[in-house]
Amino acid sequence: MWDVFSQVLVEVRVLDIIDVAIVYYVFYRLIVLIRDTRAVQLIKGLAVLLGVTVISDRLGLWTLNWLLSRTIAAGFVAVPILFWPELRRALEHLGRSSILSKRFHLASELPERSRLAALVADAAGTLSQTRTGALIVIERETGLTEYTETGVTIDAVVSIALLTNTFVPNTPLHDGAVVIRHGRLAAAGCYLPLSANHNLDQELGTRHRAALGITEETDALAVVVSEETGSISLAEGGKLFRHLDARSLAKRLEESLQPDQVPSRFPWGVKM
Repeated sequence: MWDVFSQVLVEVRVLDIIDVAIVYYVFYRLIVLIRDTRAVQLIKGLAVLLGVTVISDRLGLWTLNWLLSRTIAAGFVAVPILFWPELRRALEHLGRSSILSKRFHLASELPERSRLAALVADAAGTLSQTRTGALIVIERETGLTEYTETGVTIDAVVSIALLTNTFVPNTPLHDGAVVIRHGRLAAAGCYLPLSANHNLDQELGTRHRAALGITEETDALAVVVSEETGSISLAEGGKLFRHLDARSLAKRLEESLQPDQVPSRFPWGVKM
């Protein structure tokens, strides 16, 4: 027994270990990407279909097996379409984590990120006091042009007055999101994708789901002010940090805008 084990150890190369580690990492990242999405249910359905196909073959149910086999063959064509949101997220994560990509270049180009964090936090605090609903998105490494194009171009210096006035009720832009890029308010009244997570609290409204949706698909930060309660929340990386005040929000924003806070290529380096 020991001789066989020793022989196996001798035959194992460093490249074999690296190979296994890479495969493990790829599967781990795939599981992280599809967790809490509809892809989980689709995978369960495919597993059941494959299981029934194997059983029908063993039992000699040829007609059922033929039908299921053709269904599985057609499924290989349909899977990329059904999993398109998850595939897009995977490719975006791959693009952001590329060794050749710049490390959070937008944040490093923003020398006044502390000032930006303070302005957004103060504006959120003011909106919270009047219970004015708001959704403020801060662009980081991933460009948000496809979302700014759905709104109205502003291109103005960020200020508390500008942010608070944008979300005044019954005005043309108060229902959408504002997007901040390079320290300037790029656009307002923007439409964002809603979160694909079906396990969210029922009390969370459209603004919170949109904030989670944009942070699930990009590395942006999203600040939400609840119209019903005035509560302030911050969405980052598909996670929602709720019941913040202006001071704690400013601290979190400043930390998240640091150049070294770019999402890591490795799972143990991801900021949670």
